[in-house]
Amino acid sequence: MPERPVLTVAEVFAVADSIAPRYRLLVLLAAFTTLRFGELAALRRRDIDLEGLTVTVRRAQAELQDGRLFDKAPKSAAGVRSVSFPAELLDAVTQHLEHFAAASRDGHLFVGPQGGQLRRSNFRDDWVKARKAAGVTDELHFHDLRHTGNTLASTAGASTRELMTRMGHSSSRAALIYQHMTSDRGPGHRRPARGHDPRRWGGASG
Repeated sequence: MPERPVLTVAEVFAVADSIAPRYRLLVLLAAFTTLRFGELAALRRRDIDLEGLTVTVRRAQAELQDGRLFDKAPKSAAGVRSVSFPAELLDAVTQHLEHFAAASRDGHLFVGPQGGQLRRSNFRDDWVKARKAAGVTDELHFHDLRHTGNTLASTAGASTRELMTRMGHSSSRAALIYQHMTSDRGPGHRRPARGHDPRRWGGASG
């Protein structure tokens, strides 16, 4: 399998700044907390801890064959977890809660323009436009933001246990692969843009 794209921190922000404002935080959290799309879509207001700078995953979105959406428990106990986000994102989180999240404490963090649940198929057009406007590779999938974040965390020296917690995995296999990939890269591999220290963006889970 070809290696998936990995963005620099600057490129992540370029995509985030190119997408509709209501989805800016979605992009940033996908990269810097490494949550999956379904986990992000299921987040509620009460899952955000502004003082502790953490996001708690308690459920993930699923879609029935008839198109109905519902939130279900993660596939494994490891999927329930709290993940820290960089302090530099606090303003973005606060602004999103003020302007875009559903109203009640149990309201969804991310909703569509009409206030309905975030749907992957409806989000795709916004993603493609932002990707093009930011000038990143057309091969970049939304899931690659998770790959980017895991690579940044591994580059920053996160332990196997920290990576496993962050990724929501009970097996160490994926975490070890990320560590191997980042330690095995030669001098020609791409480094984060100057001024963006990966240690600030790939911190361990809370």
